[in-house]
Amino acid sequence: MARLVISDASPLIGLAIVGGLDWLPSLFGKVWVPPSVQLEVLPGLQARGESEIAQALSQQHLQLWSQAIPQPDQTLGDLDAGEMDCLSIALSLPAGQCLVLMDERAGRAIAKELGIRLAGTAAVIGFAKQQGLIDSAKDCFARLHASDFRISKEVIQAVLSQVGEV
Repeated sequence: MARLVISDASPLIGLAIVGGLDWLPSLFGKVWVPPSVQLEVLPGLQARGESEIAQALSQQHLQLWSQAIPQPDQTLGDLDAGEMDCLSIALSLPAGQCLVLMDERAGRAIAKELGIRLAGTAAVIGFAKQQGLIDSAKDCFARLHASDFRISKEVIQAVLSQVGEV
């Protein structure tokens, strides 16, 4: 597994919906959150997942990234600040040393082009099932589907197949 795991906003929100922020220490040890992502997920507006994410930060299941975020040598396209910061941190580390948790297609496409290791919300749910942290990945996906959080049917089917829930 990567030595450093850093998360963008969407996986934090998705995991908050399914009660999955508590899984992070067991799955990854520390998970880092850039300040730009913290601002996105903790706007102070009682947004979806906000209280759960604030609690995960206070319990140190999530750690706020406090180092300067390096400017990448290459352009990272039209990404939001959180995606840009996650990828910039990953690019500043030796290859393979960082896993970025990210769902957004544009950010994932750029990360793949740059050789950055990725996992999305669906993959984290799959990891939790494989590690015995949850009984059913299918139930987690049903809770996400009941909210307005979207993951493609193909991705869900792939994860359910990997964890033997098809």
